[in-house]
Amino acid sequence: MQILAAFSKILAMAGAHHDGEAAVLSTLPDMVSTDKIRSTSDDRFLAAMARVIMRSGFSWKVVEAKWPGFEAAFLGFDPHAVAMFSDDDLARLVSDTSIIRNGQKIRAIQDNAIMATHIIGDHGSIGNFFADWPVDDFVGLWAYLKKNGNRLGGKSASYFLREVGWDSPIMSKDVVLALIRAGVVEKEPTSQKAMAQLQAAFNTWRAETGMPNAHLSRILAQSIG
Repeated sequence: MQILAAFSKILAMAGAHHDGEAAVLSTLPDMVSTDKIRSTSDDRFLAAMARVIMRSGFSWKVVEAKWPGFEAAFLGFDPHAVAMFSDDDLARLVSDTSIIRNGQKIRAIQDNAIMATHIIGDHGSIGNFFADWPVDDFVGLWAYLKKNGNRLGGKSASYFLREVGWDSPIMSKDVVLALIRAGVVEKEPTSQKAMAQLQAAFNTWRAETGMPNAHLSRILAQSIG
């Protein structure tokens, strides 16, 4: 589909809802540098995957309150250590009252640790992998995480990426509505064609504005109201 709205018009609509464009721009999140992502230790990436997985369908406050228990139970989220958990280890975790005892999610954390060890083997570190992935292909990174990870499909991939500072948009309900209004997609993007249209729109708007994807998606959401 043809993009029907220049991003300057979308920013103006956001400003109309939120006390002017300057007010909208003042709420945009700080961005994390590529160097910072590259220097992040491997365990923090696995911890972020685990946090996003555990938050899904649970109270975030409960997850955060139990987080010290998670850090201890998963050995500081060292990917190689978690990848080597035995069935007995997993059974122990399901009975551990210091964490959220969801067997499927606990297994997903181990599966993602295995993925992490493969990334480390191929790229030297998880930070290198994400720092080197181009921001003009977030759709490709979402697809990688969905294919190779566990419970990292859908919105979980984008929430995880934002958790570690990688410049990903988030497809909230309001962002999707704004994309539909702009003529980018007809509904929430799921097909390869719609994902390609989504990526092309963000790449066009990034070139127009010089803004990162995270800022563009925040403004899109605010343009709805």
